[in-house]
Amino acid sequence: MTQIESNEEIEKKSLNFIEQAIENDIKEGKVIDKVHTRFPPEPNGYLHIGHAKAICMDFGAAEKYNGLCNLRFDDTNPVKEDTEYVDAIMEDIHWLGFDWGDRLFYASDYFEKLWQFAEEMIKRGKAYVDEQSAEEIAKQKGTPTQAGTNSPFRDRSVEENLDLFRRMNKGEFDEGAMVLRAKIDMASSNMHFRDPIIYRIIKHPHHRTGNKWNAYPMYDFAHGQSDFFEGITHSICTLEFEVHRPLYDYFASELAEVENSTYKPRQMEFNRLNMTYTMMSKRKLLQLVKEGLVRDWDDPRMPTICGLRRRGYTPESIKAFINRIGYTKYDGMIDVSLLEHSIREDLNKNATRISAVIDPVKVIITNYPEGQVEMMNIENNPEKPEEGTHQIPFTKEIYIEREDFMENASKKFFRMTIDKEVRLKGAYIVKCTGIKKDANGEIEEIYCEYDPDTKTGMSGCARKVKGTLHWVSTQHSVPAEVRLYNRLFTVEDPSAETEVDFRTLLNPDSEIIIANARIEPFIKKVAKVGEKFQFQRIGYFCVDKDSSDDKLVFNRTVSLKDSKN
Repeated sequence: MTQIESNEEIEKKSLNFIEQAIENDIKEGKVIDKVHTRFPPEPNGYLHIGHAKAICMDFGAAEKYNGLCNLRFDDTNPVKEDTEYVDAIMEDIHWLGFDWGDRLFYASDYFEKLWQFAEEMIKRGKAYVDEQSAEEIAKQKGTPTQAGTNSPFRDRSVEENLDLFRRMNKGEFDEGAMVLRAKIDMASSNMHFRDPIIYRIIKHPHHRTGNKWNAYPMYDFAHGQSDFFEGITHSICTLEFEVHRPLYDYFASELAEVENSTYKPRQMEFNRLNMTYTMMSKRKLLQLVKEGLVRDWDDPRMPTICGLRRRGYTPESIKAFINRIGYTKYDGMIDVSLLEHSIREDLNKNATRISAVIDPVKVIITNYPEGQVEMMNIENNPEKPEEGTHQIPFTKEIYIEREDFMENASKKFFRMTIDKEVRLKGAYIVKCTGIKKDANGEIEEIYCEYDPDTKTGMSGCARKVKGTLHWVSTQHSVPAEVRLYNRLFTVEDPSAETEVDFRTLLNPDSEIIIANARIEPFIKKVAKVGEKFQFQRIGYFCVDKDSSDDKLVFNRTVSLKDSKN
């Protein structure tokens, strides 16, 4: 098995191909002032782990070359957009550790300029209003091997096109009645050049401009021009936009000619993030939320940044994961275990150790003094000895994990069984002497005797046993709800299963709620929403926002070891 690089090792990697291109542009004098990038999300949903990869590239490249990165919302479709998404996106970017300073922009900031540019293209005979239906336009575009046919409205006069275009925005026509198309080449080998639509009618209030506009620019028309207006040097996109790049350059050249400028942003593309057992479609993620199949956008099973945050992931772990997988020109599938490795490595170094019993069964230490309470010292974090210890109460009655006892155990079972010894972590060696079962045959109580000369840390205690179990006091432990999260889908690539309803691929065991967990009382002093802990021998957990003074709720971030759940 190939060893996974540590978070420190991945920081020493060589430049990726985009960084190499930026450095070459700087050396060749193509960057006049400074590197200037942008992150352009659509405010129509919450950001997911794939967007985190783009954020790290856009903001990271600007930081690396002492440049600037804008945050620009691509708000050109008011039907799907909402200020809720705007606020959530800004929160996620800040949480990841990036900031846009005073460079917060919206595509809607440029609606007036884009309109003027569209009118200029009409005046130059390079755009026209088409009254055909969407189906007719699609049919006339032809195929990759067959040229398209011209629209019957392609040769309208400039005056008629201007009149119709302006009336489109006045609201005189219904949605779908007409569009504005760029007049390029219906025989082009690039399908995007076959007179693309650049404006369409949308009669829906915009979250920033209200009812001012009834005609809105298409992405391909707004994106590159917004880059131009902001002085972006490097427009970094994912690979699906590679085929759009010639059109991006075409419009940028047309605008530069109108503006009498030689400047043009450079678009570059990298591979998007595809991850096993994960769905990245915002449309389908929205469907999960709306149909109540998950708690919300921040459900810990969701691949959204806010979902990962609620689950207990840290910005450092996400950035380490992205650095680990890198940026290439080839799409592929990343194993989700790499993401889990990154958070496991981070929390192993930084999470406080806590004793918690998820599925408790009572153990009575028959020879331990009735009413006695001993305070045992437990390390807060063996990775950071300077963080010291805390104390956990030891009493006659304790809880251990039900799975840590087996009545008829094999020789390779090194946990608790009858007539064998185990150590209770931080306390004593005990020997099981018997059990009590309920009417259903379930083990109700386990009886043990302890050896008072085997207290952990006691001078002269040399006796060793193979098994060590975590435990909590029945009297002093705190009740808690624990939510065990597993992978949301049952198949490795749910996006590839196009013949079935993706909802049928949901893992019915993706969330398992345990209502009767018990945790050592120290947790009451340190549990804050978002705080991360290692439950000894179980995994890493995060305090959920559903916690209250009366009930603590924990989400499992990740198990201690890789699993296929």
